[in-house]
Amino acid sequence: MDNLFSAEITPPLAERMRPKTLDEFFGQNDVVGEGKILRRMLEQGTLESSLIFWGPPGCGKTTLAHIIAEMVDTHFVFFSAVTSGIADVRRIVGEAGQRLGYNGRRTILFIDEIHRFNKAQQDAFLPHIENGTIILIGATTENPSFEVISPLLSRCRVFVLESLSEENIAGILRAALDDDERGFGKRSVNADSDILGYLAHLANGDARTALNALEMAVASFPGAGLVTLTREAVEEAVQKRSILYDKKGEEHFNIISALHKCLRGGDPDAGLYWLARMLEAGEDPLYVARRLVRFASEDVGNADPQALQVTIGAMEAVRFIGMPEGKLALAQAVTYLALAPKSNALETAYNAAAADVEEHGPLPVPLWIRNAPTRLMKELKYGDGYIYPHEAPDAVVAQEYFPAEIAGRKYYKPVKRGFEREMIKRLEYWRRLREKKRD
Repeated sequence: MDNLFSAEITPPLAERMRPKTLDEFFGQNDVVGEGKILRRMLEQGTLESSLIFWGPPGCGKTTLAHIIAEMVDTHFVFFSAVTSGIADVRRIVGEAGQRLGYNGRRTILFIDEIHRFNKAQQDAFLPHIENGTIILIGATTENPSFEVISPLLSRCRVFVLESLSEENIAGILRAALDDDERGFGKRSVNADSDILGYLAHLANGDARTALNALEMAVASFPGAGLVTLTREAVEEAVQKRSILYDKKGEEHFNIISALHKCLRGGDPDAGLYWLARMLEAGEDPLYVARRLVRFASEDVGNADPQALQVTIGAMEAVRFIGMPEGKLALAQAVTYLALAPKSNALETAYNAAAADVEEHGPLPVPLWIRNAPTRLMKELKYGDGYIYPHEAPDAVVAQEYFPAEIAGRKYYKPVKRGFEREMIKRLEYWRRLREKKRD
């Protein structure tokens, strides 16, 4: 019986078209352009410091590692944090130590998706980087400030790789169509610049996505005759444009921050855009609703008390009717919040009160405003001296409600916007009446 695994497997187009030199490396001139520090080191055939490449999917992190492997006279090991564990790291480090001892040759360990290792696992690299057994190159789509432990980060130089431009990706696609050995140069593929530009647009900065879609589109035409790529064929190959969004990663926090800031700045159109970015990428709509409820009190507050009711209503609507119908309830809340008068007086007031709690600790409740449901409590003077406001004219009394140590504090300072202008009037009225009672 023939060996089922004897046939040679053809790598995907994205793998075949991987650049071999720095000059072929598209769109990262700030990292490996002429005169840049990393390029100068590599052109000398050496790499002395550990590196971390941070950038979105398909921007070339792994490709750059492959180029480095060809340029430096060092043993290179490729490793994925997704498919391997710390036991594999120990084995690789052990082999690296033997190699260094036998012939003085150092080892570069490339770890793809290094953020997948937890902090304890990342600790395991530190002594081996410190003693020179390995040079580490880590690749991550997540912000290394959050996902890489500080001791490891301090031993690495971080290089930020940007998403490829549509022009860059269109150039990569054209190269794949023209290449006789690695691409489709030997096939008759007709794809004008508009079609390649459209595919580059749909790829959203990800060269791998673009090449995979191109390969699928070409493969969908049977035989070896002329292939004419159309907009429909490209759309079918891509299926749905990739939206860079990680519900637990940095982009998650970047986008919710953008939503907050444009609502605070009174821009409902930008608010709708960032809302759509989250919802269309699959964000939990109740997470968005909770953040809007928080915003209603944090940034609108009593300048428009109705804002809290609108956001609570949107949250209940999402719970009741689900998605996608609930999107419009969230959109209603977003536009309402953007156009509502703004005040952070509640947040400022609460933080000031919390600061007194932190500074003074659990001050005892004054006896005169304690409840006295038992005989013993009455004997201990609980409630003595309490003045019942409803028995006083205007229902206002000159009573101190603070502990003595912080008597007279004034936390809440409404702003002269929206309904808080009315709150200022009420506040001044009550304070004026209490002062009169004290006199």
